[in-house]
Amino acid sequence: MDALQAFALRTMEISALILAFAVCAALVLTLYMYIVDITQTRQTIRRNYPVIGRFRYLFEHMGEFFRQYFFAHDREELPFNRAQRSWVYRAAKNIDSTVAFGSTQRINQPGDYLFLNGAFPPLDEQTRIPAEISFGEGYAQHPYSTRSLINISAMSFGAISVPAIQALSRGAAKAGVWLNTGEGGLSPYHLEGGCDIAFQLGTAKYGVRDEHGDLSETKLKAIADHEQVRMFEIKLSQGAKPGKGGILPAAKVTAVIASTRGIPVGEDSISPNRHSDIGSVDELLNMIEKVRHITGKPTGFKAVIGDSSWLEELCDRINERGLQSAPDFITVDSADGGTGAAPQSLMDFMGLPVRQSLPLLVELLERHKLRQRIRVIASGKMITPAAAAAALCLGADCINSARGFMFALGCVQAMQCNKNTCPTGITTHDKDLQKGLDPTDKSARVSHYALNLQHEVEIIAHSCGVTEPRQLGRQHLHTINAAGAPAAMP
Repeated sequence: MDALQAFALRTMEISALILAFAVCAALVLTLYMYIVDITQTRQTIRRNYPVIGRFRYLFEHMGEFFRQYFFAHDREELPFNRAQRSWVYRAAKNIDSTVAFGSTQRINQPGDYLFLNGAFPPLDEQTRIPAEISFGEGYAQHPYSTRSLINISAMSFGAISVPAIQALSRGAAKAGVWLNTGEGGLSPYHLEGGCDIAFQLGTAKYGVRDEHGDLSETKLKAIADHEQVRMFEIKLSQGAKPGKGGILPAAKVTAVIASTRGIPVGEDSISPNRHSDIGSVDELLNMIEKVRHITGKPTGFKAVIGDSSWLEELCDRINERGLQSAPDFITVDSADGGTGAAPQSLMDFMGLPVRQSLPLLVELLERHKLRQRIRVIASGKMITPAAAAAALCLGADCINSARGFMFALGCVQAMQCNKNTCPTGITTHDKDLQKGLDPTDKSARVSHYALNLQHEVEIIAHSCGVTEPRQLGRQHLHTINAAGAPAAMP
């Protein structure tokens, strides 16, 4: 008993010493922070309220994370609210996505869409799978045909990680959709899943550049020799930053990324704000013809639409030069942001959102009798069935999504895509953070998301009274006007 009491007493003494040491350390640390705060001149709050003023900056930093989970309502958060993200997570996990007790979606918000259900929708046996569309038929040596409605939009290797690319490649193959490389070039990880690939030709010509940064026809031909590479997309601009080139920080430029892009290791990778060899409509058409001739594959371009006068000129020049000069497709990117790091002034205020630019482009092509020649792809914040179906109603042939597939990979909207600190391993090259992203598991989620998204778009189409989604048109869609009432599309 005496030994036990002695042990207990000794334990108490040690605990007291530890506590005393901790208190002393806390006091010393507090004194240190006090001295630092009252002597620094950069932050007024800390200078006037030493130590406790630090909580202001901590709360400001943590606020965006607490709002997401505790304070924001299901449909008020931006850029994607909880209801949207939850639908994607359920679709990616292939679990029940039905809801009960009524909608939480307000139906009087200007700009929102309402679909018009048909009185006599087709029976299940009367429905059809999506119609096949062809890119470059009659103009490219190797045209590309697909039934896919939903595809994976441009996300560059470098901007996103190796396991993320692997999961996207494998998932795209399982779902039968294509994967756009983004401007960062074609890596072995894009190819390993066996999916169809659209190669994006960015302003820096990554992956197909010579030692001067100009287009290398030899390297371009070598990319085209990969059977999986089915199309080429010339990027003029992107939704995150119309009119500004991309920036990949030096910390993200690893050896494999540098070799894929054709740039030095460990240096900032900066792409110009436009192609140096495309400064006019005619030069754009010349480049399209050149790339199509070298590769033998369908070739188009991607752009955010702002000023549309150049599109009028584009159509006029195509009709003057001949249909062989036309792009095989145009990807319309929405100017409401994206995952890339960008100045807030551009991300918030530059360019037109896709709900304005998509019908503008489609109407222009129809007026110039080019709609049958040129396919239209819509891109930008279309991660849910309603958004995708609305784009089809407005004239898109298919939809590209980046952030929807990022959510399928496990993205939690931590808003750290530009910092190499992504907690889910998607947009970081930190090996410790990448460990949490299992390409095998996430490839299944990518596939589930693509297939479930397409399935619910089909449900919307059938409810509108058509047998398959590509029969949707403006007559199936109303938009909420400024007075909060549904109105037919103009």
